[in-house]
Amino acid sequence: MRMAILAALAAAAIATYMLAGANGNWGFVLPFRGAKLAAMLLVAFAIAVSTVLFQAITHNRILTPSVMGFDALYILIQALMVLGMGINPAQGEERQTAQFLVEVAAMTGFACLLFWGVFNGAAHSLHLMLLMGIVFGLLFRSLSGLVVRLIDPNEFAYLQDRMFASFSAIETGLLWACALAIGLASAIAWRLRRSYDVLALGRDVAVNLGVPYRRTVMATLVAVSVMVAVSTALVGPVLFFGLLVSNLAYVTMGSDRHRWLVPAAVLWAVIFLVGGQALLERILKLNATISIVIEFAGGLLFLLLVTRRKQA
Repeated sequence: MRMAILAALAAAAIATYMLAGANGNWGFVLPFRGAKLAAMLLVAFAIAVSTVLFQAITHNRILTPSVMGFDALYILIQALMVLGMGINPAQGEERQTAQFLVEVAAMTGFACLLFWGVFNGAAHSLHLMLLMGIVFGLLFRSLSGLVVRLIDPNEFAYLQDRMFASFSAIETGLLWACALAIGLASAIAWRLRRSYDVLALGRDVAVNLGVPYRRTVMATLVAVSVMVAVSTALVGPVLFFGLLVSNLAYVTMGSDRHRWLVPAAVLWAVIFLVGGQALLERILKLNATISIVIEFAGGLLFLLLVTRRKQA
């Protein structure tokens, strides 16, 4: 029943976004809104799935993949590209595709090198990997601050827009590549789906129950890295969105079974992302981006979770 209600709300959000204010111009409205809707659905799916799986292998419902420094690396890449190549609002499709591929390759490569370095070292510690991710995130932010001071003020205005997630200027030609990458990562997670309920119980329990812990965690981290890298390169960094939808899924479903948690998180992500965008664009007629509202709500939830855990 709960899943059916979430599915109905998600369907209503999609219908509202596609149909509200169309005024019969279906030949233009459907392809234009459909491309943006496809991008939002891809991002919602990637962020929701990657966050729930990341929390399963880290045994912590507060952590999200953004703690690995993906958002900071994305901003650093954007700053370096602006510094090296300047800005060109009319840049061609080939340059946009090349920039997207560079961003995805850099973020995925960084994550895989980090995982390989930790899990092939003397200490196969997930907590060490998280600490290293936080340290690298601080390093990337410091380097971004240095690069920002070197670029032209006009170029900084362009860069500032790229620092926030935006669903109004999506390169629709990249959607097929994004869908393929996210699909491959999802296939990896699907093959390991029976292990996540056990992994959430802790490393020792998982090993005692016969789960190949190291191999499963590495494969999951690679899948999570691809999903986060693709979604970040497509629309920009979204810091607290995954935290928001994953914890809503835990509360809504009242279960630790990932067969229910993952679909619930995806549906919550669609409701917030598509429904929020429809509310702002179609009903309230505002130019504000939904990512700011979501980040604000997610930040408040993060503070609430940290406070409640400290009191407990």
